[in-house]
Amino acid sequence: MIQVPGFDAQSLEFEGAARTVYRAGRGPAVIVMSEIPGITPAVATFARRLVAASYTVFMPLLFGVPMRPPERGYALRTILKACISREFRVLASDQSSPIVDWLRALARHAHAECGGVGVGAIGMCFTGNFALAMMLNAPVVAPVLAQPSLPFAISQSRRSGLHASSEELQAAHDKITHRKARILALRFIQDPMCPTERFARLRSEFGGAFESIEIDSKYANPLGPRPAHSVLTNHLIDEAGQPTREALDRTLAFLKEQLSPDGG
Repeated sequence: MIQVPGFDAQSLEFEGAARTVYRAGRGPAVIVMSEIPGITPAVATFARRLVAASYTVFMPLLFGVPMRPPERGYALRTILKACISREFRVLASDQSSPIVDWLRALARHAHAECGGVGVGAIGMCFTGNFALAMMLNAPVVAPVLAQPSLPFAISQSRRSGLHASSEELQAAHDKITHRKARILALRFIQDPMCPTERFARLRSEFGGAFESIEIDSKYANPLGPRPAHSVLTNHLIDEAGQPTREALDRTLAFLKEQLSPDGG
């Protein structure tokens, strides 16, 4: 297994499939699902931030090569491979990807190991809406949707798609009503991969239980790839007063509010 600094690697089998999961920390469980092209150095840095904030992080290897920088060609090859995989349904608006079943099992495992009021789930880009779908049949009460990019916005109907079934959406409503769950989502305003209509749909669906952070792309880290996309990783400017740093700080506060026994 390729190592991720600061994490222990283990193989966990659920739903008949074994995957490498990187684990570190102590405290409530938070599952970090990486963006394309995988667990890059920036994603690992974000995960270590969660460990420092007193969470147990479970980071499954869903695609790509751990710790490989996100060069353009490598990222495009990873997207293509994911698009033709049976584990992902990149155009589905009203159903999630099959791999979500495995991720739900990981959430149940993490909660059994760590205890607490529930589990946090952070999806990014390709995996963004997985955090929402995981509220069904899993103890997820703190989903964070960072630039959720599925379904691909190739038609008007898909621009507002949530990559979740009606059953999964109802489970989210049930958690909101009975478990005080909330949903946090982040995006850059001009990001073509995460269109405005998607956040409008989330706002219409969940009302006051949905919190959005939408940042003008002019505040993205200029050293990151274009267009601005990754709020918490590649396009983060980790300096006080920067909108992306404020988004990171709010994400940490959201997890504390949702996962602490006293609500933060």
